[in-house]
Amino acid sequence: MEQACDLTSKQCKPCEGGMPPLPQPEVDNLIKQLEGWQQYGNLIGKAYHFKNYYQTIAFVNAIAWMAHREDHHPNLTVTYNSCQVEYTTHAIHGLSENDFICAAKVDALFKP
Repeated sequence: MEQACDLTSKQCKPCEGGMPPLPQPEVDNLIKQLEGWQQYGNLIGKAYHFKNYYQTIAFVNAIAWMAHREDHHPNLTVTYNSCQVEYTTHAIHGLSENDFICAAKVDALFKP
């Protein structure tokens, strides 16, 4: 997973509406650098599981802090003991490198 470490060292860049989404071969290459993430059309997602609600919400709060710093925000679906994280870049109606940078950073938050 050395390449995923490269993603975690990057910062998100502002996306502009005229910028095209990443081509599928580039998406395929980037998603291989992430463990357990899946592509669903114009988004990538992953489910994280916890022992209890407190741990789930602590993880959600850590994601919120990171998303604020990166200025790139995921869709989150939160239950008692899980959190589904999904990224897409709304400004370009598809996937950008920012989605993969943040996905790698979410994975880094989850590791003990």
